[in-house]
Amino acid sequence: MKNLTIVAAALLMLSGQAYAQSDKLQKTEKMEEISPKGYTTFKVSDKVTMYAVTFKNQYRMNLAGHLFIPKSLDRNKKHPAIIVGHPMGAVKEQSADVYASNMADRGFITLAIDLSFWGQSEGQPRNAVSPDIYAEDFSAAVDFLGSSTFADRNRIGVIGVCGSGSFVISAAKIDPRMKAIATVSMYDMGAANRNALHHSLTIDQRKNIISAAAEQRYTEFNGGEIKYTGGTVHKLDEHTDPIQREFYGFYRTPRGEYTPKGSSPELTTHPTLTSNVKFMNFYPFNDIETISPRPMLFITGDHAHSREFSEDAYQRAAEPKELYIVPNAGHVDLYDKTDLIPFDKLVDFFTKNLN
Repeated sequence: MKNLTIVAAALLMLSGQAYAQSDKLQKTEKMEEISPKGYTTFKVSDKVTMYAVTFKNQYRMNLAGHLFIPKSLDRNKKHPAIIVGHPMGAVKEQSADVYASNMADRGFITLAIDLSFWGQSEGQPRNAVSPDIYAEDFSAAVDFLGSSTFADRNRIGVIGVCGSGSFVISAAKIDPRMKAIATVSMYDMGAANRNALHHSLTIDQRKNIISAAAEQRYTEFNGGEIKYTGGTVHKLDEHTDPIQREFYGFYRTPRGEYTPKGSSPELTTHPTLTSNVKFMNFYPFNDIETISPRPMLFITGDHAHSREFSEDAYQRAAEPKELYIVPNAGHVDLYDKTDLIPFDKLVDFFTKNLN
């Protein structure tokens, strides 16, 4: 009987190996030079070449990105590179490209990505929430850069803006290839959904949100319409709160509005109701100290409504770490106001830690 058990175990192991070999990820990377002239939410200097790129994550989903390479770099050598993630509900053409294009202008190879289910990246239904897959997307971006001829796989850093700040932390905890981690105007998307800002959401209110999402699953399972939640309002009135006004000034005006192909202005920024509750189980700051000794930089505005999240992460993180407060800056100011964004600080951080 004992021998039969050993044989059975061996067969299981062998069959698993055979399955793994037949399920290899097929490389289907694409890289095409494009002109930045058609984009209005960010600028690219004539010292930088811009590319549209696609590559797969481990779930075989195609991810889309904008790759920026300084023209002065010798592509026969390998250089430091930085991945940039967009705010929750946004797309790369907004603040992620602002950061990527400006850091490229300062000498770095940069890659701004669309998270799965958003922008030009694959994933159904559109606008779905999946924190684990979002974290995987950053690791897939490391795969892409680290397999290129021009990026040094041992010198890759990440920048997460707003919600992506929590996603890059989640990714970095289990991917040591991310050598330096910076967040800007970070939202802990787990805490924000469980507790709201300043812990203003009660347990009963949280349960009501979860119950509504659960009931909506029946509707969608039986062919009903998908419902969306959160995001940025589409009009202002006397009752609109200041935080929504702040987001409106970016996402609903020419300053930051961008509607990806295949979507509509009515859907931009809004996650699906049934998937958004997955953030209730998202705890990105748990075990954040295990990222050490890789350095972390938390950037927030001095009057940003989201400042509590950067301060919380900083308190929990181990050294080396830094909390950098930008004077006279709110949360959304650091999405695109290049006169306020501390690019010199980011350059110093990544130059030092990706050397």
